[in-house]
Amino acid sequence: MNREQVIELIRKYNEGSASKEEIRLVENWFVKQSELRQREPEDVDYLDVKRQMWLNIDQQIDRPVLERRLDIAPARRSRLRFRIVAAAAVFIIAITAVFFYSNYKDVNGPQIVENDINPGKNKAVLTLANGQKISLTDALNGELAQQAGVTISKTANGQLIYQAAPNSSGKNTAEYNTIEAPRGGQWQVILPDGSKVFLNASSSLKYPVSFATKERKVELKGEAYFEISHNKKSPFRVIAKGQTVEVLGTHFNIMSYDDEKTVKTTLLSGSVKVSSNGSNVAGVNAVGIKAAKTAAEFLILKPGEQSQVSPGNMKLIHDVDLEDVLAWKNGYFKFNENLRSIMTKVSRWYDVEVVYETQPDPEFKFKGEISRDKNISELLNMLDYTGNVHFKIEGRRVIVKK
Repeated sequence: MNREQVIELIRKYNEGSASKEEIRLVENWFVKQSELRQREPEDVDYLDVKRQMWLNIDQQIDRPVLERRLDIAPARRSRLRFRIVAAAAVFIIAITAVFFYSNYKDVNGPQIVENDINPGKNKAVLTLANGQKISLTDALNGELAQQAGVTISKTANGQLIYQAAPNSSGKNTAEYNTIEAPRGGQWQVILPDGSKVFLNASSSLKYPVSFATKERKVELKGEAYFEISHNKKSPFRVIAKGQTVEVLGTHFNIMSYDDEKTVKTTLLSGSVKVSSNGSNVAGVNAVGIKAAKTAAEFLILKPGEQSQVSPGNMKLIHDVDLEDVLAWKNGYFKFNENLRSIMTKVSRWYDVEVVYETQPDPEFKFKGEISRDKNISELLNMLDYTGNVHFKIEGRRVIVKK
């Protein structure tokens, strides 16, 4: 939280438009300020106070206060509260200034600032049916190729669009393209049927150039968010790491990285059928679930639900945090997990190797949020503020220290 965000939080508190979480945050800070007054100024450990502030933020609000969408009617506050917040405002702004200006170098350490790494960007490679590879990062905007009566074009905002060429017969020639977003990359694809696919870092999608058959089938490695055009005559199927997701028209996310034990499919709207050969269904709500007659088991997902498929097991999770699942697609990291899980995501987006000098506690969870547009130092500093972990950057290696 920077100085401007703190000032905005205080303004909302004074105007009565702050949420309950924001009110509690301000008043907790005031309590901390009262405790500090019991000590002499020279005895104040500002680094400790800073860490406590960040812990309070992590414990009380899921996202930075300026990025939350609020719809709360203003309420009147007592004069006592205004006196409290006035004192808190002075304290918070003063302490924030100390944290982010006077002690910035001491707190963050020069090694992170001097060896910074830029975030990922729109970057991908397209492989055509004939084996030709096109770097979408370097290619000029506009038409790239024509295949099977389909025109392939690149836009300025990181999209690859497939459109039927004029006078095309639409004849299926079973030609396939593959788009790969490497580590540190992402891309969007508009498929021949108008469906949209958002590809996360270290992911690839194989798909036909033309959907001229009764089935629309693609193969995913990694993670992608799908917005599928409705066509009841032609079901859309996604093959991903031993499972098949079948839809008619819906929005969903699939996370199926090779280095993850579980394939997670999360539904936002519509309905999907998730099938996995040889899996045992566990923790499933019996409503709407039918036992398969073959060796394959399946789940029918409703909006807000998630299937988790791992070798020999399939289960259904209710009331999933959709903001958490779609954070990557919406341009930010949202953490509520242990350090190894966080650093796996960080390594993909920033294209870095993570080396552990010390083994982090798997039970200790970090909670917070930050834009994916930030340099890696800002993200690591946010984690460092807790005092439970420290980092050093050497080239494209991030060293986790105690």
